[in-house]
Amino acid sequence: MEPFGVGCSKWRNYASCSKRRAILLALALDALGEPPARFHPVIYMGNYLKWARKNWRGLTPGQQLTEGAAGWALGAGLATGAGYAASGLPWYAQGVLLKPLLARKALFDAVGAVATALERDDLPEARRLLSWHLCSRDTSELSAAEVAGAAIESLAENLSDSVVAPLLAYRVGGLGLAAAYRLTNTADAMWGYRTPELEWAGKAAAHADDLLNLAPARLTALCTLLASGGKGWRVWAHDRRNTSSPNAGHPMAAFAGALDVKLDKRGVYVLNAAGSEPDAAEVRRALALAWRAFGVGVLVLILPVKLP
Repeated sequence: MEPFGVGCSKWRNYASCSKRRAILLALALDALGEPPARFHPVIYMGNYLKWARKNWRGLTPGQQLTEGAAGWALGAGLATGAGYAASGLPWYAQGVLLKPLLARKALFDAVGAVATALERDDLPEARRLLSWHLCSRDTSELSAAEVAGAAIESLAENLSDSVVAPLLAYRVGGLGLAAAYRLTNTADAMWGYRTPELEWAGKAAAHADDLLNLAPARLTALCTLLASGGKGWRVWAHDRRNTSSPNAGHPMAAFAGALDVKLDKRGVYVLNAAGSEPDAAEVRRALALAWRAFGVGVLVLILPVKLP
């Protein structure tokens, strides 16, 4: 009898049982935390992206766009090649290699730390933790409700970006696509800003990240709505396009509706305007919802369904 895959031979024309085993192993390893930095592929991806940025010389928008696109394409190509080179390894080796490409425990722990600081009424520490672990915006002037809201937004968005997306990429395209996704998502996080230096250079990575996250963001929203018993679908349907990102609004609006909280990024967007102001207790509720949505997502991703 085969672990994780009774009747695997029955599904020989479907996505392989080895992928489902690898996904479960990667999630089990993730519960132990992150590997040391010297063994972490995302650290190497980040170092490559920093090197590429240091070597940009373009002065015009066209030159900057070309350099940024070339830097992203080279990095994505190297990541894809490395992933596909490892695709012939046994499922347990693939599970070990898949683990660093996702970060469920790190995300949930970071959000929990913000909730703990808010529960202690330590707003400066909550702001620091939010800025350090979860978002790039200036948090120094955020109110407690805004910090709680930003933590919930980051939890929802990164449940898609850091958990569902790499797992879905692996299920569809193996380690090659999962590695390409992680490189692209990291490039968007480092380059995808509307600043004079990055406005054009980061466009290719940002658009590639948008494309790769189309399915994961919507799957995450669906899992969230299923995990909440359908509560919040009206808010999701109404507010999912309120953000500038074509993807982030989906899981965030689903969380806002399911929790019935107002998520307000000052001067940028509001999700579920009629909801209550979030606080530490709502961050805890968001974590509980994220656990349920995560569970639904894992079940979906390991189902023996035929993939294109």
